[in-house]
Amino acid sequence: MLRFLRISRTFVTTILLFLSLLLLTVPVLAELNFDLPAESAILIDAKTGQILWQKNAQTQMPPASITKIMTMLLIMEAVDSGRISLDDIVTVSPYAESMGGSQVYLHTGEKITLENLLKSIAIASGNDASVAVAEYLSGTEEAFVRAMNKRAQELGMRDTIFYNSSGLPLDGGGNLTTAYDIAIMSRELLKHPKVLEWTTTRIDSIRNGKFVLHNTNTLIGAYPGADGIKTGHTTEAGYCLSATAERDGTRLISVVMRTETEKERLSQTIRLLDLGFNAFTPQLVASKGEEVATVRIAGARRLENPAVAAADLTVLVPKGVTDAVQKEFVPKENLRAPLEAGTAIGQLQVSVAGNPAGVVTVVTNEDVSQANFLVRFFRWVRNAISGLFR
Repeated sequence: MLRFLRISRTFVTTILLFLSLLLLTVPVLAELNFDLPAESAILIDAKTGQILWQKNAQTQMPPASITKIMTMLLIMEAVDSGRISLDDIVTVSPYAESMGGSQVYLHTGEKITLENLLKSIAIASGNDASVAVAEYLSGTEEAFVRAMNKRAQELGMRDTIFYNSSGLPLDGGGNLTTAYDIAIMSRELLKHPKVLEWTTTRIDSIRNGKFVLHNTNTLIGAYPGADGIKTGHTTEAGYCLSATAERDGTRLISVVMRTETEKERLSQTIRLLDLGFNAFTPQLVASKGEEVATVRIAGARRLENPAVAAADLTVLVPKGVTDAVQKEFVPKENLRAPLEAGTAIGQLQVSVAGNPAGVVTVVTNEDVSQANFLVRFFRWVRNAISGLFR
C-alpha cells in the first residue's frame, strides 16, 4: 500500500510539473516580431492553458479591480455547490456602503439580491458590491480574503496575495498578482458560463431599473467574439484588462497590465487577441478513443496492450510552422493486471515547437486480463535469466 502511494505521488508530481511548465514556457515566436508597450501581458488558449505569447508575465503588480475575478469565482463556486443562491437577499452593511471608487451606491440596510450584486461587480465594477458579497459568504471581508488566498494557492497562483475583495489600494500597498496568475483565475472563472452573461452586457440596471449599470469593458461590442472579463484601474496599477473572446470554437484569454490610458488598454488587448486568432490555427492532435500507445502491464496476458486517448485534444499551432507538434506518452509506474477497460494508465503530453501545449489522459482500450500462473512463472524465469546475463 505504501509503495502504491509513493508511485501515485510520483505520477501526480510529474503531471503537476508538466502543467506548471504549460503556463511558464514561452513559445518560439521570434519570427512574428510581436511586442506590446504594456509592462506585463500574456495570451493563452482558454481550453488548454497553452501560452501563445507573454511579456514579464511573472512580475508582481497591483491588479486593481481585476481582483474581482477571484471575488466572483468564490461566489460562483459557492452558488454551484448549493451553499448560497443567486436569489438570496443580501442586507448591505455600513462597511460595504463606505467603499469608495467605482460603486453602485449601496446604502446601509438596503436589501438586494445576490445576482444583482454580482451584476454590479461584473458590469460596473462596484467596490461596495464586492464587499457586500464577501461579507454575505464569509461573515467578514477579512474571512473572505483568507478564502481568496487559499483558493489562489490551490490554483497554483504562487505570486498572488490579496488584502481585500475589491482591489482598492491600501495604505502601504494592496493586492499583488501577475499576468500569469490572472490568466489562471480567469480560466477558472470561465467554468461558470453564467458570468459571461453579465460580462457581455453593455448596459443593465438594478433597483427595478432606477440605477443603470454601464460596462467598464469597452472591448464588448468593439471586438468580434469578445464577452469578458474584467477591467482594472488605479494610479499605481495603470489601466489593466483581463479579456476573453471566442471565434470558431477557439477561446483566448489575454491580460494586459499597466498600460498608460484606457484607449491603450483597449488597443493593446485587441492586438494581443488578433495575434492569437490570426497567427495560430487549431490542430486536433488526439481524438477520443484513438490509440496513442501500446503499454506493457505487469502480469497481463498480452505483452502489448493498446492505450487510447480519453478525450479529444486540440492545440494551437503557429501558421506556416511545419512539424511543430511533438507527442510523448508518459505511463503510470508499476501498472499491474488485471485492469478494467477505461482505467487511466498515463498521460499523452503534447508540445508545440518544443513548448508544452496540452495533456490528455490515456486509458486502457479494453479489459486487461491477468495471465495464468504458468505464463507468469515462465516470464519470471525468463526475466531472471536475462537479468543474470545483463
